[in-house]
Amino acid sequence: MTTSTPQPPSITFNGYSEENPQFTLYSHPIGPNGWKAAQILSELDLTYRTVLLEFGSDPGGMKTPEFERINPNGRVPALVDHSANDLTIWESGAILLYLVKKYDTVYRLWARTPEDQALIETWLFYQVSGQGPYIGQATWFAHYHPEAVPSAQDRYVSETRRVLRILAKQLGREGSKGWLVLGRITVADLSFLQWYLHAYRVGVNIQEEYPVVWDWLQRMRERPAVKKANVGCVFPEQEFHNDSGKE
Repeated sequence: MTTSTPQPPSITFNGYSEENPQFTLYSHPIGPNGWKAAQILSELDLTYRTVLLEFGSDPGGMKTPEFERINPNGRVPALVDHSANDLTIWESGAILLYLVKKYDTVYRLWARTPEDQALIETWLFYQVSGQGPYIGQATWFAHYHPEAVPSAQDRYVSETRRVLRILAKQLGREGSKGWLVLGRITVADLSFLQWYLHAYRVGVNIQEEYPVVWDWLQRMRERPAVKKANVGCVFPEQEFHNDSGKE
């Protein structure tokens, strides 16, 4: 009688490989939302290739007819699942939920019960509706707006800090184990990571101002799957278009 060594559970087995990836992810070298999707693909051991697009309507841009047939909104990320008749999904929150609901069958980042799923979704939707837009607008007015608008920059940096305070309180509560919900990492935690890696661009020093949040971010950033997903991600130098909003 022979016995075999038990193998760890696999998320999925579908015949795809690095050479023949299951997904195509449309992203941008700097834009955080595409890398947010890449991190979940990597955490779930799903194979994908990344197509990096630029802003604008020049060839290889997001506002071209070719890409707008994939995403009518003309923005990244967009994800094509070749195993599902080339199903195309856009909006980063929708992409993340699709991936964990369909492919996280052992609940690495998702949850089994509707109640636990609702807890995860609460914080995921907060990231999509709050954290990302606020720090995104702060970045726009700090670096890309054609003229300085100090009142706008101050507002969005202030809101960025307000969200950080809420997260610090949630992560520091008794029994949290340093995670947002369920005492473990979920897709909600990872959804916040990429935007905060750009917080330095709006003059927010998370390490000094919000050490509980900083520790949380570093634990996620050091995960092997996250490191793999972030290869090629660009972090611009800290050069401000204007000085409004900095402390």
